[in-house]
Amino acid sequence: MSADVSPPKRPLTSLWRLRRYLRPYVVAMVWMFIAAAGATGASIVVPLVVQRVVDGPVRHRQPGGLLLLGALALLLGLVEALLIFIRRWTQSTTSLQMEYAIRNDLYAHLQRLPMSFHDRWQSGQLLSRVTTDLGVIRRFLSFGLIFLVVNLGTYIVVVLLLLRLYWPLGLVVALSSVPLFLASRKFTRYYLTISRLQQDQLGDLATLVEESAQGIRVIKSFGRRRHMGGLFHAGARLVHDTGVAKARLLARSWAEFDAVPNVTLAIVLVGGAYAVASGGMTVGGLVAFVSLQLMLIWPIDSLGWIIANGQEAMTAADRIYEVFDVQPSIVDGPDRLVARQAEGRLRFDAVSFTYPGADVPVLRHIDLEVEPGETLAIVGVTGSGKTSLVSLVPRLYDVTSGRITIDGRDVRSLRLDSLREIVGVAFEEPTLFSMSVRENLTLGRPDATDEEIAEALSVAQAEFVYELPWGLDTRVGEQGLSLSGGQRQRLALARAVIGKPRVLVLDDPLSALDVHTEALVEEALARVLRDTTALIVVHRPSTVALADRVALLRDGVIAAVGTHSELMATVPEYRAVLSAEAETSRVDA
Repeated sequence: MSADVSPPKRPLTSLWRLRRYLRPYVVAMVWMFIAAAGATGASIVVPLVVQRVVDGPVRHRQPGGLLLLGALALLLGLVEALLIFIRRWTQSTTSLQMEYAIRNDLYAHLQRLPMSFHDRWQSGQLLSRVTTDLGVIRRFLSFGLIFLVVNLGTYIVVVLLLLRLYWPLGLVVALSSVPLFLASRKFTRYYLTISRLQQDQLGDLATLVEESAQGIRVIKSFGRRRHMGGLFHAGARLVHDTGVAKARLLARSWAEFDAVPNVTLAIVLVGGAYAVASGGMTVGGLVAFVSLQLMLIWPIDSLGWIIANGQEAMTAADRIYEVFDVQPSIVDGPDRLVARQAEGRLRFDAVSFTYPGADVPVLRHIDLEVEPGETLAIVGVTGSGKTSLVSLVPRLYDVTSGRITIDGRDVRSLRLDSLREIVGVAFEEPTLFSMSVRENLTLGRPDATDEEIAEALSVAQAEFVYELPWGLDTRVGEQGLSLSGGQRQRLALARAVIGKPRVLVLDDPLSALDVHTEALVEEALARVLRDTTALIVVHRPSTVALADRVALLRDGVIAAVGTHSELMATVPEYRAVLSAEAETSRVDA
């Protein structure tokens, strides 16, 4: 996803759908609105008290009454301050709780979405939705929405009081809402589009920053710092230009909003002075009228900010529901297969697979059966579908047709946690997280003992972790880049075998190892594979020795199956593939 996303068509609907997160806080919000109404009411009463002071004690020179009314005004001010504190404290805590709940749900939903979704979406776009967009929504729910309700209530009550004090001038104030409505309507139409554009551009920029940070070694190695800087400058310039256009729109609109009450105030002052001179109003009435009208300046001035904040919240909600509306296609089945009871018989039955959005199938009519405790190697040239095939076993993707069974049960009928407890996986490109070695190793087996960790490290020849500054508690850094490629690969292999899975899927897990370490790992791994059904993607000929049988994959179909010696003797293509792999291995070495 990038910044060329079309303007949202349902932003208000998306924002309305967030109401379910408000339900747990209905009581708190009721008290919040009561406090807001009380504070506003106290502030509105003060000008009426001032009217009494001017037309009473001041006019008749009565100091005693002046002190009493002054004390009443002071009390109202204190009540207003207390209620404002209660309202702000309540709205801040409530909005933070809602943001926390939405963020948790969004992250959990991202974890449930299939790999095909993550293949299409930029990580920066997802990151901006989980962080920036939720912050925009929180600000609107904690301030914009409250001020919208409070200011609207204030405007209606004050206008009614102004009509009651002196209806001709009150009517002038009431009619001033017409240009405000027209200006806000025009502002809303343009701001919604530009707000969405900027949020998408920020997502693209976040993607570029993330990719640059992860690929900093490549950038430095190729001397492309200035090139990447130019790309960032161009992306940042887009965000800047959109932000300037947005600020220009805000400035123009706020100027229009601000002009209306000032022009109205000038009319009121002139008309009010004439009314006092002609006996239509008292001096106290004019003071109260002007004081009440001045109370409308903040609600009107804040109208532009509230609308802008609301527009940003609507586009943010729309962007979030673009993710929420994607339904997980790989979901739990009804059955559970207990790991200790599983035999590990793996079968591919007429399996075909096409990546979502693609037209050409990657795999076609795959029929394979791997007996419990047997190791099957998958061999083929690059692009033949080896990684796609093994990715179907733990349901990183689902088959397009056919089925994969473990002990006769379709993997789609199993609960995902049950399936992934049975199936252990190690990929060619190992992924380590910015956490300790121990946490990385026990990611799929949190209850693993120190003895089990030591055994897995021994199998993967990864005892080097004990020499790290803090041993197993050493943090490996983001993506594990503080370690070498071979070290990362060995830790990923140890993580796969630590749970002693009944089915082990290894996507060329030894490709980054030197010849000596590879031989040691293969020797230890051979002992593990005796008790495990294994599917190994092989790129190095030496790894084929771990397998009981070999399947040759060509253009997404099984070309031949047999032992290594059988295929070497009868299948020229197999000999050619291994020869090419052997040559590649020598060049890499």
